[in-house]
Amino acid sequence: MKINVAELFAGVGGFRLGLEKHNKFNIVWSNQWEPSTKMQHASMVYEKQFSNKNHSNKDISTVPTDEIPDHDLLVGGFPCQDYSVATTLNNSKGLKGKKGVLWWSIHRILEEKENKPKYLFLENVDRLLKSPATQRGRDFAVMLKSLNDLGYAVEWRVINAAEYGMPQRRRRVFFIGYHKSTEVYKRISKSKKTDWIFEKGTIPKAFPIEKPSSLREFKIEDDLVEITNNFNKNGKLSPFENTGLLFEGKVYTVKTSPKYSGEKTVLGDVLQNGEVTPEFFIDEKDIEKWKYLKGAKSLERTTKDGFIYKYSEGGMIYPDALDNASRTIITGEGGKSPSRFKHVINSDRGLRRLTPIELERLNMFPDNHTKLDKVTDTKRAFFMGNALVVGVIEKIGEALYKQINQ
Repeated sequence: MKINVAELFAGVGGFRLGLEKHNKFNIVWSNQWEPSTKMQHASMVYEKQFSNKNHSNKDISTVPTDEIPDHDLLVGGFPCQDYSVATTLNNSKGLKGKKGVLWWSIHRILEEKENKPKYLFLENVDRLLKSPATQRGRDFAVMLKSLNDLGYAVEWRVINAAEYGMPQRRRRVFFIGYHKSTEVYKRISKSKKTDWIFEKGTIPKAFPIEKPSSLREFKIEDDLVEITNNFNKNGKLSPFENTGLLFEGKVYTVKTSPKYSGEKTVLGDVLQNGEVTPEFFIDEKDIEKWKYLKGAKSLERTTKDGFIYKYSEGGMIYPDALDNASRTIITGEGGKSPSRFKHVINSDRGLRRLTPIELERLNMFPDNHTKLDKVTDTKRAFFMGNALVVGVIEKIGEALYKQINQ
């Protein structure tokens, strides 16, 4: 039996690629909208690869919930923003998130859907667990509390793809929600919470962990406004570790480490040998600039108020090591200009940047997935800086399907 999926913040389709590998998930609706650009390139790539049937290229906050078909599973890698809420007197429900914050678009769909999705599978940067800096963990607490109020249990884990043999050191938090109407929710309620986190849950089945020490437990009791204003006000550290479970308002969380002894793919394994065009090679005249940007430095800087301070940064491995998983791809990876963060490798024809196909391979996308007329190589690199590692979605998707059909 196929599971019907709605895909939000679809980008160029990483979630869909991972889920469709199993032929057990059916994408019934998708949405992709880039607010800051006139040409909707990511959506164009998505439509080219998956067709424009049931695909929406509108700002999700303007799409009425009744235009989104019913679905079993809601997925998406939503942008990391400030999740604070505002109280409004004229709103009878009293509570609404800040306008333009896309978490609240997910919240609205879950709140307004009569047939709520039974399952959620969401992704974000791992910084979410400890932001903002003034109230560590508040944003995640707001999210967990709002999902709890909507009737969901949530398991989460920060996963670094390279620690499970994938070709890129990309660290992201993945969380899965189970509605209280599901069998899985009932299984969590009967399970020892440690067993769920270490073995029985969906994420440990996909990505095993070493059995760690004891869990930390605490309740998220306040309402959303109280959490927004006061959560962990004086705390230096976030109370949320890299692994955890929220069940009926109670948080169980622990720091875990990966358990993996399988094969590993490294940067050298994804290279296009002999097929690279001249524009990816570094110009002789720019080599010193690249070296400087990648090197260690200590500089004097002055703030707007005239305060002088020392700015230091360590050296980067340069060129990038080919016998290890690559560093994280960022959105500014494309283009010729020298940069501290772009990848540079040593090839038999000299130093060069990575090609769009190599960047796709580091995220485990098919070759030329993002190739399209009018889409530049720089834009293709930007897509990969925003994308997720498809292999992670594939493994969690497989474990989630088994969990649901157990």
